Amino acid sequence: MSTTLSRPPRVHHDFRRVAILFAGGPAPAANAVISTAAVSFLRNDIEVIGILHGYSNLVQFGPDHPMQEGRDYVKLDHARLKRTRNSQGIMIGSARTNPGKQVTCRADLSDPNRTAQLRTVYEALCSLGVNALVSIGGDDTLKTANKLQMFQDQLPSSSPRIPVVHVPKTIDNDYMGIDFTFGYFTAVETLATEVRNLLADAESTNSYFLVETMGRSAGWIAYGVAIAGEASLVISVEDVIGKYRSEETYVDPKTGETKTRPVLNIDEGIKRIVRTMRVREETENKPYGVIVVAEGLAEYLPMSYLKDVPRDEHGHISISHINLCELFSQLVSQEYTRQTGKKRRVKGLQLGYESRCARPQAFDVMLGSQLGVGAYRALVEEQRSGVMVSVSGQLDLHYVPFSTLVDPETLVTIVRYVKSDSDFHQLARFLETYVHE
Repeated sequence: MSTTLSRPPRVHHDFRRVAILFAGGPAPAANAVISTAAVSFLRNDIEVIGILHGYSNLVQFGPDHPMQEGRDYVKLDHARLKRTRNSQGIMIGSARTNPGKQVTCRADLSDPNRTAQLRTVYEALCSLGVNALVSIGGDDTLKTANKLQMFQDQLPSSSPRIPVVHVPKTIDNDYMGIDFTFGYFTAVETLATEVRNLLADAESTNSYFLVETMGRSAGWIAYGVAIAGEASLVISVEDVIGKYRSEETYVDPKTGETKTRPVLNIDEGIKRIVRTMRVREETENKPYGVIVVAEGLAEYLPMSYLKDVPRDEHGHISISHINLCELFSQLVSQEYTRQTGKKRRVKGLQLGYESRCARPQAFDVMLGSQLGVGAYRALVEEQRSGVMVSVSGQLDLHYVPFSTLVDPETLVTIVRYVKSDSDFHQLARFLETYVHE
């Protein structure tokens, strides 16, 4: 019987070597996840290797490109892991290589051409003697982990199986199955600090800053930054409703089909921002402020703004090619002058990248540490595979099956938006400049 000051008893297992892989954009506390997961395995006599730069090296595996230590992977031992829990960056690097991009539905798993890169990844891991994989990444990496799991389900029964456990990662915090993702609060604090600095600048110069924050699919960062940074107004994709939403008919360049998509009513959105500016100036004697918009609004621009914008291998538009904040700041400045006959400086700024490798704050280190330990516990203690590690309450661990997070036919994950009627969303509305609609 263990006491409260004793470590949990050792669990019998057959694992000899576990691989840890990180993919997608960086996030604060990434090394807390990697370090605590690795230490948990090492303390239970399981060797740990870190796959370098996501899947980019695994997909190159073959007779002419065997996996090579130092180039493709590193051994994670206690010496390498010393005092890394609070460190910045990603100790094993990252990349956006997607070996499952050709698998777009369940039927594709039977096509050897479409699963070729998944097979290469599987064979590369087998060549390293890996008995399990800890995948850390965003929703695209979750989809890849699920496809790798499903690919193995198609193999002959005599083929070795590599259990896969996934740890959710995104500063965007738009993951289903978990309340908050590691790095979210550090990212919000980093960007909110910038917004507070800009607010002091705006007050000093009687001007406005229109800040574009990261948050492709949902407004978690935008709302968090606006609340913590004391912004005057925040607008995100969740606000593209009612009079701020229009429909646009377009021809799909790939299929030639005529389709309809929701778009932001830019005219109404710009007028709403100007109303905030005028209320602050005319009733509160505040001819200055900071407006926060989420970068994901770029996805809702009319096609005339997006037709020449490149896309990545996941099909996402390259938001960096749009400069949403510059577009909006010009339109806001023009509309303000049109309504008032006066000029008001409105400067657009993009914020986000500076937050991805910021030094993690304590909560994110604790959350990341629990998720890292949870990866070990899922594989060794729970003998799970095909699950995502999650926490709730007092960092209580849960293991969410891939099947509840990924559509079984389309193999697509579901975005978790900020609910427009939620108390979190209403908090932002209570704290921003009040405008009668």
